Amino acid sequence: MKTFDIQATDKSLQAVIQDKIDNLNKPKGSLGRLEELAMHICLIQQTLEPSLQHPYHLLLGGDHGIEREGVSVSPREVTWQQMINFTHGGGGVNMFCRQHGFKLRIVDVGVDYDLSDEPGIIHRKIARGTKNFLYGPAMTEEEFNKAIEVGADLVDECISEGCNVLCIGEMGIGNTSPSSIWMSLFGDIPLKDCIGAGAGLDNDGIRHKYEVLTKALEAYKTYKANENCILPLQYFGGFEMIAAIGAMLRAAEHHLIILVDGFIMTACALAAIRLYPASQDYMIFTHCGDESGHKMMLDIIDAKPLLNLGLRLGEGTGALCAYPIVDSAVRMINEMNNFKDARITKYF
Repeated sequence: MKTFDIQATDKSLQAVIQDKIDNLNKPKGSLGRLEELAMHICLIQQTLEPSLQHPYHLLLGGDHGIEREGVSVSPREVTWQQMINFTHGGGGVNMFCRQHGFKLRIVDVGVDYDLSDEPGIIHRKIARGTKNFLYGPAMTEEEFNKAIEVGADLVDECISEGCNVLCIGEMGIGNTSPSSIWMSLFGDIPLKDCIGAGAGLDNDGIRHKYEVLTKALEAYKTYKANENCILPLQYFGGFEMIAAIGAMLRAAEHHLIILVDGFIMTACALAAIRLYPASQDYMIFTHCGDESGHKMMLDIIDAKPLLNLGLRLGEGTGALCAYPIVDSAVRMINEMNNFKDARITKYF
């Protein structure tokens, strides 16, 4: 696997950042999470005057072999249909990107459909979907490494255009299944507590999903026992998910702000953190969704999301909705006057 040079944020500025925040003309601590967020961003950028420049949203698409087992209420053709819809500007992700000034890049990493003639889609297809991990690894080692590279290269392109804040979303029917398994493995949580409705399964559907994923997990453990040193990322993941991990790691390496949203992207963030613990320093967890287990997964990494709107759309929409809060934190530390300059008696 490609390696990354990810360093924890330098905390030596923390005291002087806190002093600046405390001397803004307000009661100490009165802006709550905005003050914590401003500290976080200042440490990422190593400055007392942070900025948000050229925000990018990567929308990564891929299909999953496990979908063939009926673990999702939505058929796989929805993946490519939605990818085309995004190019026409008609998705939730399009609306929020327009609202908040994000440049959207729609990327085919592994959709099971020929999208090569569709304008507006970046073509990085590794294969037409992953293999069914009920019967073996979802992807080869070569495919896994290529997906990591795709994610890293996409971030390099964003950085070359001045981006310093990155949001990542996904489009892939069936991708709550690998996310649930990663949550179980990386968080040491019983699988049944990690499985939810996805796009809308009923109780019978959730029960079936649990049975399928239990068999797949047992097969993986047998596979590993036979001295196959394969990462659970490679065995269960989707191409869009592995690319997202590569993007997160490259973004952390270059000290970008990474906005994390949703069950699937939180699972990818959890995987990235298990690979490179320091990468968490660059992540802002923006939203706790409606998918069962999402809060539990956030608790594993002691992450406090900014919003809880009950969203379960995916696409990174929760992160985009939270962006104005991030912007407010930056404006607070840059634009509020302090007690001295405002000639106000410090009243705490």
